[in-house]
Amino acid sequence: MNLPTRLTVVRIIFAILLILLLIFPFDLVGIELPVIRDVIDMDFRYVVAGVIFIIASLTDFLDGHLARKYDMVTNRGKILDAIADKILVNPILIIFTAEGLIHPIVPVIVVTRDIVVDVIRMEAATKGKVIAAIHSGKIKTATMMIGMVLLFFSNMPFEYIGIRVDLFFIYFATIMSMVSLVQYYSLNKKILFED
Repeated sequence: MNLPTRLTVVRIIFAILLILLLIFPFDLVGIELPVIRDVIDMDFRYVVAGVIFIIASLTDFLDGHLARKYDMVTNRGKILDAIADKILVNPILIIFTAEGLIHPIVPVIVVTRDIVVDVIRMEAATKGKVIAAIHSGKIKTATMMIGMVLLFFSNMPFEYIGIRVDLFFIYFATIMSMVSLVQYYSLNKKILFED
């Protein structure tokens, strides 16, 4: 297992820890987490989760950069990278929805898009073809991660001036999810329907 793939595995581990941190019932086991008081109250659990999310997101950039630069791209790495991205983003969007931080339409669109794109990629793989990431998909990923980081940190520092930059990025990324889905389909429909 090369270094980029190891970094991807680290991202999967971080993602699982992050999910456990966010869903663990601290109150039911008698653990009271501190609240950071400022202009708004910030949940300490979310601050810690935000730091973990930033580190995990940086490994996403780093593993891809290293794999391309040193020609260490492998099929296993591609598969694990796609899994890691979905474990890092999709469950957290569902948790944000359960906490009332974002509208349910966000995870519905993002998860549906990921499933459809994965089906297209799997179908292409059965025919010996590899579908590369497209520009709109990269924009979707970058803006979603920025929005999620801001959401973890209660939209700071923009909360001081009352502008919801976090939700702007989240909803823009959701729109880009739909755009990239249409582009993936239109670029690869021949693969789907050829014998």
